[in-house]
Amino acid sequence: MTKPGSPVVRDRLRNGLEIRLKEIRTAPLISFWVWYRVGSRNERPGTTGISHWVEHMMFKGTPSFPAGVLDRAISRDGGLWNAFTFFDWTAYFETMPADRIDLALRLEADRMVHSLFQPAEVASERTVIISEREGHENEPTFRLGEELQAAAFRVHSYHHQIVGDRADLETMTRDDLYRHYRSNYVPANALIAVAGDFRVRPMLERLRRLFGRIPRRPAPRPAVRAEPEMSGERRITVEGPGDTTYVELAYRAPSAKNPDFFPLAVLDSILAGASSLNLFGGGLSNKTSRLYRALVLRDLAASVGGDLTATVDPYLYGLRATVRPGVAAEQVLGGIDQEIARLQDQPITADELVKAIKQARALFAYGSESITNQAFWLGYSEMFADYAWFEGYLRQLEEVTAEDIQRVAQTYLRPSQRVVGTYLPTGAPSGA
Repeated sequence: MTKPGSPVVRDRLRNGLEIRLKEIRTAPLISFWVWYRVGSRNERPGTTGISHWVEHMMFKGTPSFPAGVLDRAISRDGGLWNAFTFFDWTAYFETMPADRIDLALRLEADRMVHSLFQPAEVASERTVIISEREGHENEPTFRLGEELQAAAFRVHSYHHQIVGDRADLETMTRDDLYRHYRSNYVPANALIAVAGDFRVRPMLERLRRLFGRIPRRPAPRPAVRAEPEMSGERRITVEGPGDTTYVELAYRAPSAKNPDFFPLAVLDSILAGASSLNLFGGGLSNKTSRLYRALVLRDLAASVGGDLTATVDPYLYGLRATVRPGVAAEQVLGGIDQEIARLQDQPITADELVKAIKQARALFAYGSESITNQAFWLGYSEMFADYAWFEGYLRQLEEVTAEDIQRVAQTYLRPSQRVVGTYLPTGAPSGA
């Protein structure tokens, strides 16, 4: 165990459960998170979307905490709670007044083992999740993004959307869900992250008492297949309802642990405006970005954006544009390609580098301030790297040079390493 006086205390229980604690005495609040190393990355055809569905079922109660009791109890104590499923993980959290946090600890220890998965609740939630997917399908950007992701990954399980394929959502059984839960929701596959107003020793003793009694079981081994190199540009076109054209590009990008991730984060700030790596983080204006000036100010696009994501395995760097009426998608694509070529051919100026790093730093800091954000990063960074990654992020950005920017632009933003997607509207309204 790390000494309690350290900024972050690390511990591991005998059953394999990892613990990260961070005392923050700025407010009488505690944010408590449980992270499981399972997400859509761990799924196979036939069970796509199962991690997300299991997340839903975890709110359906246990014998000790019936579903209807939980919301009322947490709200009555002035807390908030939620959960998220991502490519590489599933996480649950409660942020509560410090003197009420024990409810969260008892709840998470209980539902790690005793969630019910009653058949009637499974059937009800099937309808909810299929409806959720149908809602996504009404959005052109989701439809385009799904096709883009599928084209970018033919082998790796990043191929499918987190919500899952409809064919699987219609056929998965209660036993499939329960087996996924029992296999993955084990202490050796989990990490607890706590930040806020508490004392380390009493918190550790309480966690050991509640979670240490859960029997040790082996963590599952993810059978992830490596995606082969791309051998050329891939293009897709999606036609659908609406009257707006969208262009989206997806470039093969490094994993978060790759040193190139940091210069790519600064490149993203220059090209499209810095991406928020935090699920709670807000955005900053991207009006000084090169793509905004090249496309939006010239009335070629209504909006532009980029997306860099921290993942376990190499994923994608995305660029997107909402095309103005009367403008051809190829004209917008040409404008994007021009700006990428500039980054590849000409080193950026010192002033632009300083500004880009400053924006990336500001967005990162903005998404790291609150007690909930601090606990989020305490666990999130451990899902794809470790907390040292978070602690060193700003320093890594400061070390990025103009030569680094040019090099990663030449390495990753090549046409042979991308999928280009276009959404062409049919004019019909959504649902027609």
